[in-house]
Amino acid sequence: MIYKIRIILDAEEDIFRDLEIESHNSLEEFHNAITQAFGFLGNEMASFYTCDEEWKQDEEIALFDMSESGSDVRLMNETFLEDIMTENNPKLIYVYDFMNMWTFFVELADIQENEDGRSYPNVLFTFGELPETPPEKNFEAEKNNFDFDDTFENYDDLDFDENWN
Repeated sequence: MIYKIRIILDAEEDIFRDLEIESHNSLEEFHNAITQAFGFLGNEMASFYTCDEEWKQDEEIALFDMSESGSDVRLMNETFLEDIMTENNPKLIYVYDFMNMWTFFVELADIQENEDGRSYPNVLFTFGELPETPPEKNFEAEKNNFDFDDTFENYDDLDFDENWN
């Protein structure tokens, strides 16, 4: 089967690529197709993340296991598109280059039969130019009633021994 997938840069302006790729391809092969479609060199760390309908990030699927002792993190070369992206779970988040945090929303648009004579992966459509630098991220913390500025002005009210060491 062929997956038709849209990869959208997390930016104010519309920048996306539509790709066709075989469902049995690994996420590492999909990662390579994305980096080529957007013009990246492909030599930076990257991860896919499963997510829900509201794009809330869940499980990481990494390009490499960077832990010292080995961990339970799933790896791209051992994970296949058809096992992660389905009609019931059509979304992923893709992050390329953790120093710059290029972030993309990945969504399954259609599943079709292979076409004879066509090679995959295949870029179907490109829209927008990738900026020189990644878009700024506005991270929002959960709202609470704790005012850090007020706390540090009232240093004497903090409950700890300042000579603890």
